[in-house]
Amino acid sequence: MHVLKAFSTARSAVIEIRDGGRYFTRRPYRILVNGREALATEKTVTSLFGLKPDSDQVVEVYDGEEKKGEVCFRTEHEFVTLDVKQFGAKGDGVQDDTHFIQAAIMACPEKGRVLVPAGCYRITSLFLKSHLRLELEEGAELKAFQEKEKFPVFPGVIQSYDETGEYNLGSWEGNPLPMYTGILCGVNVEDVVIYGKGCINGNATRETWWKNVKAIRDVFRPRLFFINHCRNVTLQGVTCCNSPSWTLHPYFSNELRFLDLTVKNPSDSPNTDGLDPESCKNVEILGVRFSLGDDCIAVKSGKIYMGKKYRTPSENIHIRQCLMEDGHGAVTLGSEMAGGVVNLVVEDCVFRRTDRGLRIKTRRGRGKDAVLSNIIFRNLTLDHVMTPLVVNSFYFCDPDGKTPYVQSREAYPVDDGTPSIKKMVFENMDCSNCHVAAAFFDGLPEQKIEEIVMRNLSFRYAEDPKSGVPAMSEGVPTCSRKGIFARNVARLILDNVSVEGQEGPAYELVGVDELVKKGRNCL
Repeated sequence: MHVLKAFSTARSAVIEIRDGGRYFTRRPYRILVNGREALATEKTVTSLFGLKPDSDQVVEVYDGEEKKGEVCFRTEHEFVTLDVKQFGAKGDGVQDDTHFIQAAIMACPEKGRVLVPAGCYRITSLFLKSHLRLELEEGAELKAFQEKEKFPVFPGVIQSYDETGEYNLGSWEGNPLPMYTGILCGVNVEDVVIYGKGCINGNATRETWWKNVKAIRDVFRPRLFFINHCRNVTLQGVTCCNSPSWTLHPYFSNELRFLDLTVKNPSDSPNTDGLDPESCKNVEILGVRFSLGDDCIAVKSGKIYMGKKYRTPSENIHIRQCLMEDGHGAVTLGSEMAGGVVNLVVEDCVFRRTDRGLRIKTRRGRGKDAVLSNIIFRNLTLDHVMTPLVVNSFYFCDPDGKTPYVQSREAYPVDDGTPSIKKMVFENMDCSNCHVAAAFFDGLPEQKIEEIVMRNLSFRYAEDPKSGVPAMSEGVPTCSRKGIFARNVARLILDNVSVEGQEGPAYELVGVDELVKKGRNCL
């Protein structure tokens, strides 16, 4: 077993226990800090709080009385702490504390800390600044107001004075559109850490932000956390809940960490994706627990205009030791990904009760820059996931989504509107209690999926499986216990892949140029 430090500040740290478990450790452990009992954990990724600044830390991990490992590090220097209550915040659940907390943030010097003690702080939008450490103490809740009139607005596109450029602030589903500012919001800031055992509560309900979600309320709904063109931003330990729309939305930002978070929204809440990195680079998502009403993680890069104009993919995204529950897709790519997704790895995660495990959504019209390349899923446990693997090149989004141009299975000319899917690798996945299908891969006839590798995968169906449609596109039948379906794939490699309990053939291939089967247990 190995114990590693994943991250630390002056007051907190994240450690990772590598004992072979996925999100959960194989057994409970005791954690001691500098010889004192700190906590017990059953998670592979665990936060430590209340550390002393600028001091040496020895973290030991015990299985009962047996020491299994340790890690040593030194916490950061801290200059000063600014308590928001000293700035006028009450935390009584009644007073609008927005301005008082904002004053503490703006007054905080580099190497300082803004502390939000236990209490319920009513706010609208708080704006981050560079070199900020913001701690939400255990029992602290930032609870958003529900009245839209209290929130500022970010315009979508503001034209430059010389009319040669533009400034984009607001965003909605891949387009530069006006939106209410996020509950926590940052623009062009760097070196920010938001951490603690507290809660950020978007306070959305079916009577407020989740009512008539198709109707625009002057401008689009706020995110719980929204950063635009930021760098080196970390969220650690906090709970994020009841978001008005997408929960965590980093936009054109780089060097991001999301560590040991809890993201929870009701299972029937609309458009409450957990984490949507959009045109972001170098993103680490480690030890996060998702339970919500839409996709748990949805990687994006603009719909059409933004993808074509800025050509900025989401790239180098590493998702590890996460738990995804009760969402539409555990990890989704698209459908707004006109800038492409490159180098994405998902490993050592658990997916439970999601409609799909991997869910790729694309379509004609996304553009030639909508390239998916080097997508890797490995070492995963899936339970009661309706369809573990779905790649859909005919996703019927947008007003023209059900037109022949989008939905036709006939080959169209390859042009500037044609997306492409390169190599995808799926290995070491245990999928139990499947329902609709094991895997559904549907590529474009004019631009086939280049290569799919499936290695060491097992699929087992539930005793009483539900039926459903594996992919949202025209002409896909409702099915139950379907095996592996692949259409328009240039090369499909099956290496030790088993499907137990399916109805009909183990796999169905249409327009697959090359099939390679390996392994004694391969279907």
